[in-house]
Amino acid sequence: MKSNDETISFKNREDAEILLKESRERIDEIDNALFDLISQRTALAKDIVFSKDYLGLPIYDESREKAIHKKVEKLAKENNLDCEIIDQIFSMLTKLSKNMQKEILKEEC
Repeated sequence: MKSNDETISFKNREDAEILLKESRERIDEIDNALFDLISQRTALAKDIVFSKDYLGLPIYDESREKAIHKKVEKLAKENNLDCEIIDQIFSMLTKLSKNMQKEILKEEC
């Protein structure tokens, strides 16, 4: 795999078009994998909320969310990614999980 810092030079237009097509196909594959991972992550909300409910814990766990954000900030820096955007993505993922947990609790009542 090429690093993001590597400069690409083309011999002709066809080479550029081929790389564009292949790159877009790979992005589509990655998007599908990301969707599958998000679905798997969200599906764990059921296990989490039942455990929290049994233990008498609230859905929102500030220390857990802080730990997640700290971890992803470190990973973003290590991978030269925009920390703010990565943090927003994980904020959305945790919100998705909390919303799912709330819905599950409503269904159980």
